[in-house]
Amino acid sequence: MRSPKRFQRSYLALALWPALVLALACGESGPGGFDREILERAEDLSESLANDLLAFSVAVRDRDAGTIAGYLAHEMAATPFPQDPPELETVVKWIRRRDWSWPERVETMPGSRFLESLIGFVGRFSEIEDARFKVEQASFDETTGRSGEAGIKFFFVARDETGRREWVKGGAQIEVLREDEGHWRIARFELRSLVSKLSEVDLFSEVTFPAGLWTVYPPFGMGRNEGFVSHGAATADVNGDGLLDLAASGVDRNLLYLNRGDGSFRDISEPSLVRFAPTGSGALFLDYDNDGDPDLFFAAVGNQILLENRFVPDGEPVFWDVSERAGVARAAIGFSAVAADVNRDGYTDIYVCSYNRYGTVMPDSWYRATNGTPNLLFVNRGDGTFDEVSAAWGVADGRWSYAAGFVDLDADGDLDLYVANDFGENAFYRNDGKRFTDVAEERGVMDPGFGMGVSFGDYDNDGDLDLHITNMSSTAGNRILRMLYPEDHAIRRTLSKQAAGNSLYEREDDGTFREVTEEVGDLSGGWAFGGGFIDFDNDGWVDIYTPNGFVSGKSMKDT
Repeated sequence: MRSPKRFQRSYLALALWPALVLALACGESGPGGFDREILERAEDLSESLANDLLAFSVAVRDRDAGTIAGYLAHEMAATPFPQDPPELETVVKWIRRRDWSWPERVETMPGSRFLESLIGFVGRFSEIEDARFKVEQASFDETTGRSGEAGIKFFFVARDETGRREWVKGGAQIEVLREDEGHWRIARFELRSLVSKLSEVDLFSEVTFPAGLWTVYPPFGMGRNEGFVSHGAATADVNGDGLLDLAASGVDRNLLYLNRGDGSFRDISEPSLVRFAPTGSGALFLDYDNDGDPDLFFAAVGNQILLENRFVPDGEPVFWDVSERAGVARAAIGFSAVAADVNRDGYTDIYVCSYNRYGTVMPDSWYRATNGTPNLLFVNRGDGTFDEVSAAWGVADGRWSYAAGFVDLDADGDLDLYVANDFGENAFYRNDGKRFTDVAEERGVMDPGFGMGVSFGDYDNDGDLDLHITNMSSTAGNRILRMLYPEDHAIRRTLSKQAAGNSLYEREDDGTFREVTEEVGDLSGGWAFGGGFIDFDNDGWVDIYTPNGFVSGKSMKDT
């Protein structure tokens, strides 16, 4: 079964909704009563508009008036962008907010006047880092395909006149026209919302290059950089000097950086032998032999890798590959690993999340996939070797596992395990001694979605641990779901959860969890990975960080 090429492209570029891909590939009509040809044509037009808005976005970011004008009709019905910034209001801590106002009445005006208002609005920024206009929903003239209307959202990530970071978010209803196969021109632009959030302080600065951590890899699709497997990093004090050092896996080599203590690092990848070990994906430090120095484990697509740190007893951080001898050279599609003493014998054990070869093997469901590869649990014997006991302990899983976390959530003294799975439901394994039991459903944390990160933290400072799960959010997916199903349709509700983004669960007094995502705010993070709780500003309240992105293409239309 092969999906139409246009929808393969959309899924990779925009996280386009896979359920629709499957329906169209099978030539089926959906439960919502859609007609395949009409829907396919509508999404082709929506995608062409989305791509033109990406080009429009670049022009706005660059404040290129000439290019922007090419996407505007000569005569428009529009709401001009406001020019005078309203007063700032305090939201929380150092975060300020601007609620912009504009005339409610849409005016007929030359496109040049609307352009002038847009350029004036973005002209006040001292710098624009990013600008994006995205299609949330659209409909088109079914006869000609040369006119349409759409609900869009947009944002600017910029700095204001004084250099403070400002994030502008807005929404608008637009009408568009095009001649033949030319690009779309905006004939109507009606503002629906416009809000700024502004940071009074910069908490972080980009220091990768001066810190000595700058590394260049081949562009995607060249050399050994042909897969889409993510790579990771881990920190530990590998030489006992009280400073955190950094290990990273990469597409063609592993890296180890020694902290100099002055804000910079020294690359010791070669003298430490880390560079010459097989490349991994997820990096993990642990003291597997209880000798007092951190050893290095790499989850890997292939055999798993364990490197023994010889700082104890040799006095230098040199890492020997002991994978075979230790019994961890087991095959998996290892994406990440976590460590804990699961049987409380005083030795650290290792759990590996195993995915599958996406593209060669496709998920057997987009929201309840079970055809991943088994996860691994290495239980430490205490003599430098491990037993792989995932099946016997009930945690082999078999779904598309991406990330996991150990935590004693039931306060019984042993460590339980939460596993985030892509394409479906997650697992919460309660540790029952020498066996784990999946209690995700009864605890309320199955969280079906594209799970790619797990973290625990007390977000509400009530003394117990809450749960944050990193998931994908998709503008294109939600756009298509609106075309497929009415809002109250069961399938729409199921799939909307997968397109909604990250999840936050608050622990209740009885040990169950309640999802509070909508209560705390919008946690959509795009194509999100990893991340989680961290107290950025040392105020005693944990914040949430979510990295996102995917393979970078040659243009914004090519993810």
